[in-house]
Amino acid sequence: MTNILLNGCMGKMGKTVTRLAKDNPDINIAAGIDRNISEDNDYPVFSSVKDVNIDYDVLLDFSRPDSLYELLSFSIKNKKPIILCTTGYTEEQLDKIKEAAEVIPVFRSANMSLGVNVMSQLLNALAPILYGDFDIEIIEKHHNEKVDSPSGTALLLADSIRSSLKEETHLVLGRNGNKKRDNKDIGIHAIRGGSIVGDHEVIFASKGEIIEITHKAMSRDVFAYGALKACSFIIDKPAGLYDMNDVVNLKL
Repeated sequence: MTNILLNGCMGKMGKTVTRLAKDNPDINIAAGIDRNISEDNDYPVFSSVKDVNIDYDVLLDFSRPDSLYELLSFSIKNKKPIILCTTGYTEEQLDKIKEAAEVIPVFRSANMSLGVNVMSQLLNALAPILYGDFDIEIIEKHHNEKVDSPSGTALLLADSIRSSLKEETHLVLGRNGNKKRDNKDIGIHAIRGGSIVGDHEVIFASKGEIIEITHKAMSRDVFAYGALKACSFIIDKPAGLYDMNDVVNLKL
């Protein structure tokens, strides 16, 4: 049984994780952390990580970047692993995550969906074959309440492509002005509207053919399911930085 301390338990994703955990006999939400503790839960909810006084196996974070330092300090103090499902970290925060991973197991992924991470590994394999003959563009679509742009997932996909190439490439966020596309460009375009959960499309376009690889999240359940898989995965792992590629481990 894996006992989870869930930060952001009253948010949309926190509630989804709580619901799915009830159907998993190997998972237990031991406690939650949230500023909003007005609603009843099947587990104790603390208003601050400083108030937590229960034992747990792994801290799962679905909140905002501003809680990072406090959560890392708490996890290091307790020598427990942490799963970071939040996006929009600054470079300084990313450095702190790497520092923490030298002491404890840290799991961070811009997208917790198993499907997105399979897509990421496919792109890593395909890009070296197609680059040079095909232009590469990424389109991401999300609901109108999403704050960060481009999405962490779009950047994850772009990084998968760029890391597989020997050639230098440039990320272009959107397009404006009268300038021809450079062959080294990888474009990322963000759309915000309605209640779109999360759509990501990578387009490889040449003069005579187009290859499109698309992932559509139909509900938030896919991210919660992946997060729970990550919680089970991280138990008993040594200190280090992990992500969903370690869970998927696709053999290509």
